[in-house]
Amino acid sequence: MTSLNTPERGAATGTGDRSRPRAVLPALCATQITSWGIVYYAFPVLNPQITVDAGWPAGATTAAFSGALLVSAIAGIRVGRIIDRHGPRTVMTAGSVLGVLSILLVAAAPNLPVFFAGWLLAGLAMSATFYQPAFAALTRWWAPDHIRALTVVTLAGGLASTVFAPLTAALADHLSWRATYLVLAAILAALTIPAHAFALKAPWPQAPPAPDHAGDSAATVAGSRPFRLLAAALTLSSFATYAVVVALVPLLLERGFTTTQAAWALGLGGAGQTLGRTLYATLARHTDVTARTTVLIALGGVTTAALAFVSGPYGLLIALSVAAGTVRGNLTLLQATAITDRWGTAHYGRLSGLLAAPTTAVAALAPFAGAALAVPLGGYPALFAVLAVLSALGAATAVGSAPR
Repeated sequence: MTSLNTPERGAATGTGDRSRPRAVLPALCATQITSWGIVYYAFPVLNPQITVDAGWPAGATTAAFSGALLVSAIAGIRVGRIIDRHGPRTVMTAGSVLGVLSILLVAAAPNLPVFFAGWLLAGLAMSATFYQPAFAALTRWWAPDHIRALTVVTLAGGLASTVFAPLTAALADHLSWRATYLVLAAILAALTIPAHAFALKAPWPQAPPAPDHAGDSAATVAGSRPFRLLAAALTLSSFATYAVVVALVPLLLERGFTTTQAAWALGLGGAGQTLGRTLYATLARHTDVTARTTVLIALGGVTTAALAFVSGPYGLLIALSVAAGTVRGNLTLLQATAITDRWGTAHYGRLSGLLAAPTTAVAALAPFAGAALAVPLGGYPALFAVLAVLSALGAATAVGSAPR
């Protein structure tokens, strides 16, 4: 009798449509929107109210949130290894439960230490519910057609701020920040826990060996020069990218534009990010992985340099923000597919966790580092010029990321 996990049924490779659990993709789209929207995007909306009501410094509350991102970066390595062996169902369901508990702890925090504890617990939830575990699940179940599935789930994830930032603001207009978080925790529990528990219960297929690298273990790949160079390139790019996102508004304010104009520029950059994700599959079909990595990181540097040296008119700055967002959208999918494009799916969870750890860590530090560097550099245009140089270094490093 043929096992459900054998290649004959297509589950091992993901090439047979019948082997792909149909509920997985829509479930992950819904849970990515909800998890990102509540655990991540609700905080910047509520933080001003938190600091006023609780009397805690904004720097301290933001540091707690950044601590969550650092915990997520570290824990993501272990999460990836577990998913490789056992699949995503238990990990992502447990992550949803932790997410609910963490938001409840944040809402009830009587002091800063408990507030910090809540966010550190939220970091564990992030590592088990955000993009990386979802990418691992889709890569194994959908390979080799995983780019399409990854594109769909990142497009859905891109709606998280669109849905939950206004919802959070609307709740906060009528409730305290603590009560708002309680309502959001109830939504998180109702949508993500059952979705992960019931939609991800399909048999977890064995990973096929990677072409031309079938003998490479995860440790061998992780210790190789191409992997280290890829990690360095994406880390440099990630730092520059996240610093640009946070610094765009103060850059435009420094140039005399209004807060509303700066906010529109940032928001339309997010629309460009969605556009970029729709274009990645076409780009992947017409370029090899090393060239694609190098060019996208370099284009990130070009758009950053343009924002550094172009002071107007406003319409041109909007166009540059959209272009920068388009590059960011492609970079999200580039990182999601960087492992499979080079080393296959056999150790995707562990390797993607190792790859994401430094990029997530610098994403947490970039807002603080960017603001701190802007002062000695003499302003935000100079900061953007430095960030463009970092992207150029990342592009040069990516040239050596092709596996032997």
